[in-house]
Amino acid sequence: MDRSAETKGARLDWDIKEAGTIIKNAKDEIARRVVGQQSMISGMLMGILAGGHVLLEGVPGLAKTLAIKSLAEVVDAEFTRIQFTPDLLPADLIGTLIYRQQTGEFVPRKGPIFSNVILADEINRAPAKVQSAMLQAMEERQVTIGDTTYQLSEPFFVMATQNPIEQEGTYPLPEAQLDRFLLKLSIEYPSPEEELSILRRVGVPQSIKLKPVLFRSEIKRLREIAASVSVDERIEEYIVSLVTASRLDNRSINSYARYIEFGASPRATIYLYRCAKVHALLEGRGFVVPEDVKAVAPEVLRHRVILSYEAESEELTPDDIIDSMLQSVPVP
Repeated sequence: MDRSAETKGARLDWDIKEAGTIIKNAKDEIARRVVGQQSMISGMLMGILAGGHVLLEGVPGLAKTLAIKSLAEVVDAEFTRIQFTPDLLPADLIGTLIYRQQTGEFVPRKGPIFSNVILADEINRAPAKVQSAMLQAMEERQVTIGDTTYQLSEPFFVMATQNPIEQEGTYPLPEAQLDRFLLKLSIEYPSPEEELSILRRVGVPQSIKLKPVLFRSEIKRLREIAASVSVDERIEEYIVSLVTASRLDNRSINSYARYIEFGASPRATIYLYRCAKVHALLEGRGFVVPEDVKAVAPEVLRHRVILSYEAESEELTPDDIIDSMLQSVPVP
């Protein structure tokens, strides 16, 4: 028996057990304030561990902002909330140069984007220039003020919210810019039992203070552990097959292809691969199985599969098409 391989496997098992404890502590701490919404909380933690940004979409009153603020308190990092409005300017986001009369020089005043955890509240209410500045910072993780470029500190994690039912006075994010988000989480209504618990909790005024249980060094370590999760070649091929099934080249093969205007790009392949690893870690495994890929596919692909007019006329959603893709692609 290869002793080095045995030692490496034992170390990975220990790392996964340790990671599971840290993640459970974070979830339990958030649950002290947020009732239910476990899929939303897991999705936000997945975004942090996968090193990507998350877009949350849901009707008002589903605790999107509360969950994000609670996560920021649990994570030992700087938190900034930006309320997006139609009169916002890029300088309000990234900062600008200020003239100092005493010295006769311009000095930078950094904007609220210089933080670790950013809540971009109602991002679709900001005009195109502000959205572009935000999404550029998300992708490049740097900001230019005047002639100087500043690197954003790590971790840098953006959680944006948007309301799907009210479109007056909004600026919908272009499809190409939506691709910058690692995940798009669709937030559902709570169950009757959860809503009763919310009602009873609100009926008793209390201030629930959360303590930080997820530290920056641990985030870095958890990302390293997630990266070490193994993926079989057949799972890799399955991920590629799933993403390519969304493209027009397969129209003659897949009956659902007529409902797709544009499919997912290779960035979706990379993100699906990365999120499947994190999902396996959240499940306490050191290897990826097809169920991990299936579990994260809707969140990774729903904002990357652009529907055709025919799909809209039949009132189909991206999730309906993704479900058809999952059923049509052979599972290894």
